[in-house]
Amino acid sequence: MNDISAFNSHYGHWGLVAVMIVLMSWVLYRYVAPKSWREWAGAGLVQAFVIALYAEMYGFPLTIYLLTAILGLDIPRTAFTGHLWATMLGYGAMGANVEMLLGGAFILLGLALLIRSWTTVYRARREGCIAEDELYGLMRHPQYAGIILAVFGQIVHWPTLITLLLFPVIVVAYVRLARKEERDMIRRFGIAYETYRLRVPMFFPGRAQWKELLGGLR
Repeated sequence: MNDISAFNSHYGHWGLVAVMIVLMSWVLYRYVAPKSWREWAGAGLVQAFVIALYAEMYGFPLTIYLLTAILGLDIPRTAFTGHLWATMLGYGAMGANVEMLLGGAFILLGLALLIRSWTTVYRARREGCIAEDELYGLMRHPQYAGIILAVFGQIVHWPTLITLLLFPVIVVAYVRLARKEERDMIRRFGIAYETYRLRVPMFFPGRAQWKELLGGLR
């Protein structure tokens, strides 16, 4: 199979697009479980990201055609072209594989944070207390950190114009949501949450705590 045929055969799989969107949306809503309108808005942005990503990854390569037609870039038609960082920098198939592995590592770490921290926050909400043990002892918002890391991993793995535009919007939305939740927690728990907030970083632990974080995820 030549490069053009391999490129064309990679796209047009709309059934696979639908399956991936449904699967990733289920993971999102299952482990984020939005309740307030701010939480629904953040989840909606992530779902829009997922739809845009898989529609281009397996459906139609809109970004490649736009970059070719509007900017006049010479993008080769190969099976690895969608790995745009490697394509634009001229790293070829080997660079595309490295890009895929690196992006995959961020995605897996993000999903692990999202799923692992869900049990802790669910138990804390049920008991009416502050979630401050396990991953919440290392960062105040591991679920949101997980979403940001997973989305960033997809940007590394398979960037598109739409997902690149959505990424900073998603980050801002979850930072604002985290701050809103912390104001609510301070009103509810007072000095106890203030003390926790001073002790634990917001999204990512210090360098000395990453080993403990990875051990907790295992």
